[in-house]
Amino acid sequence: MLADGSLLPSSLITLFEAIDLLLKFLAVTVSYLFSIGIFCGSLYVIHFLFSLPLRRDEHARLFLNLVENAIKRGQAVEEMIVSLAQSCDRTVGVRFHLIATYIESGLKFGEALKKVPRFLPPQIVAMLRAGEKIGDLQKVLPACREILRDRTAAISSATHYLILTLLISSPVFIGVTLLTAIFVIPRFKDVFAGMGVRYSNEAIFVFGNINLLIGFEICILLLLAVIVILYIGGPQFANLFQIKNLPIVDWVAWRIPWKQKRLQRTFSTMLAVLLDSGVPEAEAVRLAGESTANEICRRRAQRIIAALERGVKLDDAVRAFDDTGEFHWRLANAIHARGGFLNALHGWHESLDAKAFQQQETTAHFLTSGVVILNGLFVALIASAMFGMLTLILKRVLDAT
Repeated sequence: MLADGSLLPSSLITLFEAIDLLLKFLAVTVSYLFSIGIFCGSLYVIHFLFSLPLRRDEHARLFLNLVENAIKRGQAVEEMIVSLAQSCDRTVGVRFHLIATYIESGLKFGEALKKVPRFLPPQIVAMLRAGEKIGDLQKVLPACREILRDRTAAISSATHYLILTLLISSPVFIGVTLLTAIFVIPRFKDVFAGMGVRYSNEAIFVFGNINLLIGFEICILLLLAVIVILYIGGPQFANLFQIKNLPIVDWVAWRIPWKQKRLQRTFSTMLAVLLDSGVPEAEAVRLAGESTANEICRRRAQRIIAALERGVKLDDAVRAFDDTGEFHWRLANAIHARGGFLNALHGWHESLDAKAFQQQETTAHFLTSGVVILNGLFVALIASAMFGMLTLILKRVLDAT
């Protein structure tokens, strides 16, 4: 209606309706595009985070290849790093240029690596420093590549299954159970109270322990979250929780069966390389212990050194490192074998790696399958209680009619 009391022309009304519809359409379109953007952004963040360990390994492989090529050309590693940094090559990463800066300031290769701890895994840094001390980096490069061995398809699939469980299964169960506890169960209690119906055994258990079920599932979710965070953060992130006089992280790593076998493989490989290079036994044991980047292994290496200083033979002294005694038997045979320690122990190293792979794969599948099965049992229990209550209500209604 106009100011003078006359009505608006029908054409203006139609125009206003069209504008209103257009604005609503634009609002819906913008909200839809915004939702798509959030979804795509979330996928990108997830991909970026979970691909971090693979990118770190790829950068480490690239660096080892650069070091090996420089050695084959007869070029000093420090010179190669500085010259490549001066070319402003971005593929090597920011930390590579930081290492070059430390080298230009007068530090040696190993000292510069230690100044940039997040550039390479701690074990590889320790191995390269050990190779620098014996004057032959090329001998330790194969052992370094063992640390960066590509993940097999089975382990990758198990890891993805764990991620799927973390992101979908557990949160959905927790959300549904919370909604049931807040909105559904109180209504059922009111209905049962009004009708005077007794609860079924399943309902009594669910009603009395619903908070316990939710808390237990939250604990599982937090445990899975910690595993994923440690996977994304890598060894450097785990070391943030390391206490100097109380190496909890290293102790846990030593107690995990497949990690212990890989630590044994690393120690044995480096010890064999150092002994083949003519390094004295005590120094070889010390450097091999350092190469594991694990405090428990370092302490066991110190016990071996103490035994050597008392006159104990090396093959008997290594009993302090391996509680099973297999290392003692393998090393005793390697001492009398031809072709060097590394060739003689190669079969045992392959065996350790195969056993570690089997244990890790089995544990990953057992963990993920167990979580899914446990969630299914909880859902079945809650559903059984709910349907049992509905059955009792319907039976009471039918009896009343």
